[in-house]
Amino acid sequence: MENCGNEIEVNGETYVKKGTLKLSKDVVLVRTHSAGVHFGELVKREGKEATLKNSRRVWFWDGAATLSQLAVDGSKAPDKCKFPCVVPEITLTEAIEIIPMTEKAATCLYGVKVWEK
Repeated sequence: MENCGNEIEVNGETYVKKGTLKLSKDVVLVRTHSAGVHFGELVKREGKEATLKNSRRVWFWDGAATLSQLAVDGSKAPDKCKFPCVVPEITLTEAIEIIPMTEKAATCLYGVKVWEK
């Protein structure tokens, strides 16, 4: 199984190197009402509207049980994730969940190969 950070597995338990769960400055995961899930650098938030720069849409993910785990741990199977290219800026209306990401998760998710058809 591929992982994205400073992890080690011992007797079936996964351990993370101390100090690796720092929040990445202003990088968030946003779940919207009807536009799906996106992550990027939070530029502005006003009510239910969030503007991100250097944003990627999370079309399909594997290797994390929930969006919360994805925001904290990244994906344990980044090669199976489907994220299209980075867009310079996007304004998302109806943002219903905004989760700050750890540095580990942001590094992992930005490192997912661009999915194209």
